[in-house]
Amino acid sequence: MKTVQDAFFDVARRLKLTTIFGNPGSTEETLLKNFPKDFRYVLALQEAPAVAMADGYAQATGEAVLVNLHTAAGMGNALGNIESAWYNRAPLIITAGQQTREMLLIEPYLTNTQPLEIPKPFVKWAYEPARAEDVPGALMRAYAMAVQPPAGPVFLSIPMDDVDKPCPALPEIRTIGRRLGADPLYLAPVISALAAARSPVLVIGGAVDQSGGWDDAVRLAERLRCKVWAAPAEGRPGFPETHPLYQGMLTSAIGPLCNELEGHDVIVVIGAPVFRYYPYVAGSYLPAGSRLFHITDDPNEAGRAPVGESVLADPGRACAVLAEHVPTSDRSVPPIRAKLSPPAAGPIITAEHLYHAIDELRPADSVIVQESLSTLKWLRQRLPTSRSRSFFSMSSGVLGYGLPAAVGVALAERDRGTNRKVIDIVGDGAANYVIQALWTAVQHKLPILFIIPRNGAYNILKAFARQLDTPNVPGLDLPGLDFVSLAAGYGLTAERVSAAADLPAALRRGIASNVPHLVEVEIDPTVPPLI
Repeated sequence: MKTVQDAFFDVARRLKLTTIFGNPGSTEETLLKNFPKDFRYVLALQEAPAVAMADGYAQATGEAVLVNLHTAAGMGNALGNIESAWYNRAPLIITAGQQTREMLLIEPYLTNTQPLEIPKPFVKWAYEPARAEDVPGALMRAYAMAVQPPAGPVFLSIPMDDVDKPCPALPEIRTIGRRLGADPLYLAPVISALAAARSPVLVIGGAVDQSGGWDDAVRLAERLRCKVWAAPAEGRPGFPETHPLYQGMLTSAIGPLCNELEGHDVIVVIGAPVFRYYPYVAGSYLPAGSRLFHITDDPNEAGRAPVGESVLADPGRACAVLAEHVPTSDRSVPPIRAKLSPPAAGPIITAEHLYHAIDELRPADSVIVQESLSTLKWLRQRLPTSRSRSFFSMSSGVLGYGLPAAVGVALAERDRGTNRKVIDIVGDGAANYVIQALWTAVQHKLPILFIIPRNGAYNILKAFARQLDTPNVPGLDLPGLDFVSLAAGYGLTAERVSAAADLPAALRRGIASNVPHLVEVEIDPTVPPLI
């Protein structure tokens, strides 16, 4: 008879969950003993980067991923990036060890006294099996819960003595539908409104790309001849930012966002919340006389929207159905946005200058992973995304995502055989949350170009301080950081750039490198406006 451990790995194998990201502890070692040779364990040096690596891998592959964490302490370390995985809709199956059942009553050392509460509210389902033999079946259910729309993380707590118990039967491996439909009947009000609209506009979110709707969104926009905005604070684009109809990313404050949508009588938001607002700036949610439709596969997202008429449907399929049913418009094509001129050269490298230089030199099919929040507006303008699954960030606002997520994305590129160059742009503040992710990149020889724009501060917080009128907030400056030395400590080649004239050559070396390479770029520390 198989043991619970044997059955767990059999189920994982049949579900193609053979890559595990993690950082094991003593309560996980019983599950991992005699680790199967057809599985791969991707070690992170702390739990938070393990989750972000898995998030990046899951988003880049579109598949569920196993994550192995350590009881309550490890779950606490990981929680910030579990929140990011929740908002990124990453189908992670997170497991953590639990103390032996025989001792749970007396709460021994390393007991997780509230195993199902720690990851909430940022998991779709959390469970500790009532019986040892239920562990494999719980894995099957966890997979089913993680991949169903909207996809997201789930959690299993596994007592460490369960794994050697006998497992009399394996659960049935079931096929799980991963897409909702998009019925023209239920989309009829949207189709009618778009057909009659004087000046419609589309607002596209990352769920359109996640559900395979990138090309269909383009078809819909071109059929309507309408402007297209990116939804605010999304972790990935759902529409090509190089397309003539693309207008940019909406501001995330209520009043300013309403102003940007002025003049449009029909607003259709697809695959994004309505809306991710912050900071608070008073105003109307919608321009007077405008009608908003919200198409989402997430009932919670539909429920919390403050305005609009929501339709539950697959975002990608909805784009295809709308493109098939709305009449081709004869309205004039909106004016194309003026092309950005190269930024002016100066004695100090600005964020705009850096991103322009990257865009000039990067391969056309490169993948950008980013976490530089204070310069995000310039990054999105100067490094536009033109292809599906080619830009990844976090939708949560929790720092500590970008460095390890790039490791997961690069590993996915290798596994899929696409081998696109991954360029990871992470601010100096965010990088130090998970700097140990560099070690994993070195161990797997992933050819990532890590770029650290160093302004010596948490500039995003300084921008918030100005917006919120909160002067003299402590702890916002970061003097003395040396990323070249940090990189060397983890085994990376690295260099520092202070002069604009040296930037192109450094970027070329990093792009050409077949191992991880880090470039620290000293940039203008001027605090940008938040809005």
